[in-house]
Amino acid sequence: MSERRFVHIMMGPAALFLAVTVAYPVCLLIYNSFFEVDLIMPGNRVWVGLANYVDALTSSRIRESALRTLQYSVFALFFEFVFGFLAAMLFNAIAGNSRWHRTIFALPLMVPPIVAGLLWRFLLAGNIGIFNYWLAGLGIISRPEDIQWLSNKDIVIYSVSFADIWLTTSFVALVSYAGLTNIPRDLIEAARIDGANAFKRFIHVTLPLMRPVIAVIVIVRGVDAAKTFDLIWIQTQGGPQHSSEVFSMNIYQRMVRYGDLGQASASATLFLIAMIALAAVAYWKIWRPSK
Repeated sequence: MSERRFVHIMMGPAALFLAVTVAYPVCLLIYNSFFEVDLIMPGNRVWVGLANYVDALTSSRIRESALRTLQYSVFALFFEFVFGFLAAMLFNAIAGNSRWHRTIFALPLMVPPIVAGLLWRFLLAGNIGIFNYWLAGLGIISRPEDIQWLSNKDIVIYSVSFADIWLTTSFVALVSYAGLTNIPRDLIEAARIDGANAFKRFIHVTLPLMRPVIAVIVIVRGVDAAKTFDLIWIQTQGGPQHSSEVFSMNIYQRMVRYGDLGQASASATLFLIAMIALAAVAYWKIWRPSK
């Protein structure tokens, strides 16, 4: 048996599994997006062509939820990357002495998102939230009820991201730390001997070599943040007045509450295309080496 044939045989079960669990649902999703489907009798469907996509692209509520998704994702990813990368550089600086620090820092990864959402809901809740009492105790605000984190329409989309930042910053830190440890020390030492200070070494040596790692972080965490549902739902259920309703939540509402399978499928297909585009841009702009 040739090596190529052996590889194909070994990949067969995995390919079949992916075809059943990924390819078929995606194809069914796209297929449903061209129909108006009766959920009571799914066999009764009416071909509407691109009407569901037109409705999705012209819906103000969908546009607003897409914008909130972008706000949420950029805000969460920015702070996760900044805090995580700084933590990784600290771990790298203390080298072997960071073993326990890394273990403790990774503990939030073990917390289920539902539990994290409940925890931060109680921390940020109105005038009874512990977070506001801490701020009042430090003199940053005068009264605990001065900031309504989950009730103020202007800040709620950023407030619900605190749980995401707390939950997954450690993931960014550990992935970044793994990338930093793979940078050859002789390159750093050569730059130091050439007279480059710490900032120049970081800009001209560390960051270019970390591009593949940064691409992985942007793709994985960007897509994960964009499709967040449970963390936000458990805190606000999209309120107040849909001001924290993100795109995934809008799809859920259309499917479960309004029973509109066709439009939900069209919205989900557009969401899938956007996520693929995000991954492609991250790959071509960050991962691909510069010419």
